[in-house]
Amino acid sequence: MNGPLKRASIACLLMFGLLMVNINYLQAVRADQLREDPRNNRNFYARYEVERGRITAGNEVLAESVEKPDSDFRFQRKYPHGPLYAHVTGFFSPESESAIERSRDSLLDGSDPSLLVRRSIDLFTNKATKGANVDLTIVPKAQEAGYEALRRSGKRGAVVAIAPKTGAILAMVSVPTYDPNELSGTNKGDVFGRYAELDKNKNKPLINRVIDRTYPPGSTFKALTMAAYLEEDPSRGPSTMVEAPQLLDLPNTSADLPNYGGSACGAGRVTLQFALERSCNTPFGAMGMELGYDKMLEQAKKFGIGGEPLEIPMGVAGSGIGPKEDAAALAQASIGQRSNQMTPLQMAMIAAGIANDGKVMKPYLINKIADAEGGEVETAKPEELTTAISPEAADKLQQMMVSVVNNGTATAARIPGVEVGGKTGTAETAEGQAPHAWFISFADVKDPEVAVAVLVESGSAGTDASGGHTAAPIAKAVMEAVLDR
Repeated sequence: MNGPLKRASIACLLMFGLLMVNINYLQAVRADQLREDPRNNRNFYARYEVERGRITAGNEVLAESVEKPDSDFRFQRKYPHGPLYAHVTGFFSPESESAIERSRDSLLDGSDPSLLVRRSIDLFTNKATKGANVDLTIVPKAQEAGYEALRRSGKRGAVVAIAPKTGAILAMVSVPTYDPNELSGTNKGDVFGRYAELDKNKNKPLINRVIDRTYPPGSTFKALTMAAYLEEDPSRGPSTMVEAPQLLDLPNTSADLPNYGGSACGAGRVTLQFALERSCNTPFGAMGMELGYDKMLEQAKKFGIGGEPLEIPMGVAGSGIGPKEDAAALAQASIGQRSNQMTPLQMAMIAAGIANDGKVMKPYLINKIADAEGGEVETAKPEELTTAISPEAADKLQQMMVSVVNNGTATAARIPGVEVGGKTGTAETAEGQAPHAWFISFADVKDPEVAVAVLVESGSAGTDASGGHTAAPIAKAVMEAVLDR
């Protein structure tokens, strides 16, 4: 072989070698990046080729794919109830998803490995691939009741209901909300423009306040402080007497702890039941300091606070009682203030654990998943998360929380013929706005079917000092819907 020909051959081999390296680099190393590149129109059109599975709650269809005749896109996602279930279902936009649409995307679009047999059968029978159907634990009547009651308040807030015995989420409402249909079209300009408007809205309608945001829990947290106090000494009960001064002296500070509005708590020495009924601050601040930070933290962990991050399957923001500080800070944390931050879901778990004789069940939102032909893919299996308190302590606390509803600050939550337990709360905010109104509750005591947490942002104003006026009626509406009253 002469010199020029040899050099040309070597050059060709090098170019073929570089070409093979580039092909392998693109297919193996950059494949995912190129596939997800927003400029890849093939992926954009492919999103709408498969009929995604339905999202349902019992007999209600919350999300479905409908055919688009005379269009470049075969299917489009529709949400028949619009804003009502927006924070549950999420949206399915040209380039992203949220909530259930995101967390179960591979099942809904049929690409999940668990659907391999179904896809193989469809290929053999020449059927178009369909996604799996996801059925949720939501009770439509409870969801509607919570949504309407919270919307009528004219405030931002959250409502969540749990089945104490299983952890199934029966309602999950966040207000303000949005219409997922507006974010699930095929026109990128319209969808992205609307998303930008919602994202910039000062009321943050895209945020699911049940699981994405934490708040100071205010006096609803006294249920946990009381649980820790009862657990420490089994001889304590509703009739145990405790000191209840008008002002609690906090060590190393001149800012002593008062009761709400500076009022007295009985005659200065009251029963534990009276302290919970009237939501007195001073006895609970004293209880927290007596127990100490380590015992309060341990009790919080037993209710699921600060442990492994929860997924329902959407991720849940972490709750916590705050760092270890001095005794004064602990007294404030023990009444739900200071650095104490909770999601509404976490507060519902506390109420559910008390109602369920001390056992806290892991919350979940998916009841079952089935393929397009009805074949079972996944079914919920209730799982105990923790044992928070003994059955004996739970029974005492149930009695006291029933008295809060019957004789204390939560009379607006009474349901005729039903034993309802609850705890109101007012949480001071750093923004200088009106305090948040809280209420946690459960019903019925003998056979608990539902536990509820309600948060109304800036909902405690004027004569409403405890959440009993604003939040308790919302919880009542949800409990009645679950109990079919």
